[in-house]
Amino acid sequence: MGVEWSRRSLIGVIVSHRRLSSDPPGSWMMTSLLISAWSPENLICTRVFHDGCLRRMGYIQGDSVAEVTEAAHTETGWSCHYCDNLNLLLTEEEMYSLTETFQQCKVIPDCSLTLEDFLRYRHQAAKRGDSNRALSEEQEEQAARQFAALDPEHRGHIEWSDFLSHESLLLLQQLRPQNSLLRLLTVKERERARATFLARGNGSTISEAECRAAQHSWFCKHLAEAPSCSVSISHVGPIADSSPASSSSKSQDKALLPTEQESRFVDWPTFLRENVVYILAARPNSAAIHLKPPG
Repeated sequence: MGVEWSRRSLIGVIVSHRRLSSDPPGSWMMTSLLISAWSPENLICTRVFHDGCLRRMGYIQGDSVAEVTEAAHTETGWSCHYCDNLNLLLTEEEMYSLTETFQQCKVIPDCSLTLEDFLRYRHQAAKRGDSNRALSEEQEEQAARQFAALDPEHRGHIEWSDFLSHESLLLLQQLRPQNSLLRLLTVKERERARATFLARGNGSTISEAECRAAQHSWFCKHLAEAPSCSVSISHVGPIADSSPASSSSKSQDKALLPTEQESRFVDWPTFLRENVVYILAARPNSAAIHLKPPG
């Protein structure tokens, strides 16, 4: 029996929330200023949400509202359910292409994948259109490293949502020019990228080594320090010097820098183009690194 695929397998359940008859008139329409005082602030976009709406949609549960709200107003941040789902960035044609790949490679939707499953899929995907084509040993090792990045807690498997985000990013990289990817960035993401560029560079340029280090900096996630709640938390962007994780982050960045001074420097537009896919990859509220940077 074949595996049944549907659009829902890729984008998940879309919940339409409407005002309940018991709610006061206009209670669902509140100004951004009023909501920001008690509602989780979206790290990526400018959408604001009623905490009651988020609870009814299943994105926060129990008594976790205060914890999520508090965490959302820190540098750690929080992404709404629209920004959290990278698959929503795909067009209908791109989504169809991804679904077709999964079908041909016999990927079972909504199921976690082990390393063996992930490598088998990568081998089968490489053979699409050319049965004689196969992953090289280096490519297989790279795939194994990516699996480890998607499984930071070393559970031996990756969640379907993390796998889907990773594959969506690869498809975007493959089919979209960088200028098209740049249009996907929000104002907040551009502002954080600009702050990182200025902090790491000399104002007008940044070294290639620092540019590569910045690609890793988007994935500084601290789930171990986050409150225990149903909504996981991720940090996107530079960490302030006063942050408790600042010293460990800086030491990690130093480890990423090459021993030899590199002569290439890049300007702001180039920096943004070379970081755009990693900025997008850091959107989900997950500890997983959905697109591991080189190095």
